[in-house]
Amino acid sequence: MPLFTVFTPTFNRAHTLHRVFESLQAQTLRDFEWLVIDDGSTDDTPALMARYQSEAVFPLRYLHEPHRGAHHVHNLALREARGQFSIKLDSDDGCVPEALARLKHHWESIPADRRDSFSGVTGLCQDQNGQLVGSRFPSDPLDCSAAELEYRHKVRGEKWGFLRVDVLRQYPYPEKVSGNFIPESYIWCQVSKRFKTRHINEELRIYWTDAPSLVHGPGNPRTNAEGHRLMFKMVLDCESGWFFTAPLRLLRAAVQYSRFAFLSGVGVGAQFRELNSIGARLLWMVGAPVGFMLWRRDCFRFPKP
Repeated sequence: MPLFTVFTPTFNRAHTLHRVFESLQAQTLRDFEWLVIDDGSTDDTPALMARYQSEAVFPLRYLHEPHRGAHHVHNLALREARGQFSIKLDSDDGCVPEALARLKHHWESIPADRRDSFSGVTGLCQDQNGQLVGSRFPSDPLDCSAAELEYRHKVRGEKWGFLRVDVLRQYPYPEKVSGNFIPESYIWCQVSKRFKTRHINEELRIYWTDAPSLVHGPGNPRTNAEGHRLMFKMVLDCESGWFFTAPLRLLRAAVQYSRFAFLSGVGVGAQFRELNSIGARLLWMVGAPVGFMLWRRDCFRFPKP
């Protein structure tokens, strides 16, 4: 059983997958497998992965699936993972040769009797030119939850690390959701309620900025409205207690929750009832009128077909 399952979701990225492969071939720690899940690519990805399987110096599994979306791929990766830790490395990114070794080192630096309260280890990213992406952590190591990192320490920008597979399996994405995307905050909010992460100021991931995301930028908000509604609902339910630290941020979440709920066909009464905390409901009451106006704007700009 490998220590790490390095998981790469891909969709028509045959032209960038070499970055991941070459990075993994160069790792100084070999205790990992590479799990590539292809979400219905129509390019040369299958042939490329067959070649990589013949060349790899580590276990490599390639699964070609019908195109169903990132949340389905994530859940499948958790079912298939054989490692103790899951680390997602996108199909257009790479990592430094010592990345996995350093992540293992920092996990083992957490006292054994405290590790059950930690979900994993997270480090920094650099771009393809070696420049830091985002901000550094205020101390090294910094042990805190994802919510504390965002609201108390106000750390921003891309970060990268691993999570325990047994923790992630407790928080799968819902699969009976229209669209093909649920933001990752849906999972992070839940993990953050129970677990801390060790954050370290080492630049381990190489984050290329020359390719568009697998999930394209602003478009028709109806497309993934349900996934965004579920994510903003989770933010309100899990993080409304941080209101006095970041009131505007949580009010914006309340507005967006109501907006995407209306786009999903969820009425006013159902919106109130599906929120699970008093704080979330109070925020919703303030944000819903603005969310309603944004929904009306969306209906004008993007009428139903």
